[in-house]
Amino acid sequence: MSDLFKPAGLDAAISDLEKDLLLPGGPRISTMRNHNFALFLYTPEDEFKLRRRVRELVRRLTEQSGFSVLSIALHEVVFERLRAVDGGKRLQDWIANEKRLHTADPQRALRYLKDELAHHIEGPTGLSRDIAQRIARFREAAPDDEKVLVLLGRAGALYPFFRSSALLKHLGDQTLNTPVVLLYPGARREEDGLSFMKELTPDRDYRPRVYA
Repeated sequence: MSDLFKPAGLDAAISDLEKDLLLPGGPRISTMRNHNFALFLYTPEDEFKLRRRVRELVRRLTEQSGFSVLSIALHEVVFERLRAVDGGKRLQDWIANEKRLHTADPQRALRYLKDELAHHIEGPTGLSRDIAQRIARFREAAPDDEKVLVLLGRAGALYPFFRSSALLKHLGDQTLNTPVVLLYPGARREEDGLSFMKELTPDRDYRPRVYA
């Protein structure tokens, strides 16, 4: 990787994000109007270090700067949704079928899950709708509109079913212009490509700023 694309490091990126959140007049993490999103890029190997740094950041923001912070674990949102399908019966069926298929052909089992779960995760009525509803409830309770932040984490737990660019696209104008930061495990590939978990084909369908 050339120096041009080399990440500054986890601590430096956290510092950059914190500075932009604490700017006079409120957080400015995006250069685009009506699309108040940013990505925080980190290597999957730094997952636990990232969680510690984020907890420290949230503590500083809430205790020292009066922020209201909503942390959303994406995998929990997905499993809550899946457990609600047919009272949990479908989830048990998916698990049983995946186990049966995996014995003969692991790749077939993976394809089966992707096909079965896609519409529960993707699109405007999938994961993005549940997140938008949580953000709306959060904003109703937040005492200061200029000191709010939403963190979307645990994206790696959804690999390989998850495309962050699609999620941000469908969230679109559903976040009441709340600053939203997606914690993105992956790597930069060339100038405009991000590879989720350093495994998927680089996705270039990104508009948000990338902290890295």
